[in-house]
Amino acid sequence: MPAQVISAEQAATLVQDGQTLGVQGIICTSVAEDLIQALADRHRQTGRPSGITLFCESGIGDNSDGGLNALARPGLIGALHCGHLGTAPKMAELVAQNLFPAFIVPQGVNAQLVRAQAGGKPGVVTSVGLGTYADPRVEGCLGNQAARDSGQTVVEVVDWDGQEYLRYRPRAFDVCFIRATSADQAGNLSIERESIRFDQLELATATHNSGGVVIAQVERLVERGSLDPHRVVIPGLLVDYLVLADPQRHRQCLVDEAYHPEWSGETRLPLSEFTPAPLNERKVCGRRAALLLQRGQHVNLGIGIAESVSAVAAEEGLSGDIAMSIEAGIYGGVPMGGLRICSAHNPECIISQVATFDLYDGGGVDLAVLGAAEIDQAGNVNVSKFSGRVVGPGGFVNISQSTPRVAFVGLFRAGGNQYEIGQGQLRILQDGLKPKFKRAVEQITFSGGRAAQTGQEVWYITERAVFRLTPDGVELVEIAPGVDLETDVLAQMEFRPQVADDLKEMDRRIFSQAVMGLTL
Repeated sequence: MPAQVISAEQAATLVQDGQTLGVQGIICTSVAEDLIQALADRHRQTGRPSGITLFCESGIGDNSDGGLNALARPGLIGALHCGHLGTAPKMAELVAQNLFPAFIVPQGVNAQLVRAQAGGKPGVVTSVGLGTYADPRVEGCLGNQAARDSGQTVVEVVDWDGQEYLRYRPRAFDVCFIRATSADQAGNLSIERESIRFDQLELATATHNSGGVVIAQVERLVERGSLDPHRVVIPGLLVDYLVLADPQRHRQCLVDEAYHPEWSGETRLPLSEFTPAPLNERKVCGRRAALLLQRGQHVNLGIGIAESVSAVAAEEGLSGDIAMSIEAGIYGGVPMGGLRICSAHNPECIISQVATFDLYDGGGVDLAVLGAAEIDQAGNVNVSKFSGRVVGPGGFVNISQSTPRVAFVGLFRAGGNQYEIGQGQLRILQDGLKPKFKRAVEQITFSGGRAAQTGQEVWYITERAVFRLTPDGVELVEIAPGVDLETDVLAQMEFRPQVADDLKEMDRRIFSQAVMGLTL
């Protein structure tokens, strides 16, 4: 039967106590916000539903009241399964209070779990997560004490032909919230104004095949048969209900009022429109990481300072010489930053997230540039847990573990750094309050030991020093011009790294106002 058109308020009543709800979206992009807010409003007014299990592949939130923040209501959530909480601080606070079990699973694994559930598979068997917090011999994706006390597990170690792997268990869905641009009267869905494709097909299929209810938030209804079949991403046979969204809750990006046609591929923005980034410590890190680029490479960029590589490449005129991608499924163009990280100006290709992680996990990325919050003497990196508060890794575990060359970029210390940058050198006016090079990281999101065993090329790039991973741990290989080795570098670390016999000076062009003149 054709999908029924209902209101967001009616859709919210379809989620019952104790059910498992799958929600689409990543950070501020492709979020079914009208449905999410309607569910939050219903719980606020009636206290129902209660004790639901909430599943989302990645992280959804705007650091305020959008996305998972809206669902951060005591009593509403009975369990949480997600990949990231960094932009959903209100939900993270409930996790910290142990109000329900939280299972924090790598984002790419979550995407593949949804597809596994859709196809009736027994789970996802992968090496992703071995040696990290996801490994059951370490923490097993248990995000808080409530999860540890629950006795539930989501991952186990298995042996396959003498090799160790992890098997992650899928979940069945009772209801899902997905999003599209257009729906015809038969429920067929297209996404022509979305900036990413995401995994709404996989989530809808998993829910439908679990006997659940598929609810799609859309921008408009069109006549049956008027959609180009090549543009239909979800067939109507999978869709039970349609909700015509409030335009304010169906933005292309939660934090953007405007629609950007250059994000969805409708138009292209001239590269002359891009303003070069100012010369600061973020750009210094981006420039040093950009020296690792090679013509024709496929490069993944993480969130945070890693985003600056895209801006540097655009400024240097190199965007057409490399293929940059974001795990949300965007290839080519100039990726955006901050809460808009899952969109890009002038993308060349937009595919599903789960297909992108297949490419990543199989070694299809040449270089990954990712953030780093803590680094220890073994080369382990933490981006997922701080002072006991769970943030989650997003796609970090899949990407960092599966890519042959990885650069972790970030400031040398955290909190209150002040610099003077120019004329080919760096002067440190004030050091940050907290060291980021620690004796031991709080949580292992990237395993230096496993990377050394598998032969990965690993760099740790900061504004004042560059390190590499060796079989014996972290080695200092470069320092910035104008920086004192003992005072500004070694004395600011909680461990003493190896120092290369041929310790070099970082390229002085990195610290000058002029374009570097990079060629690949």
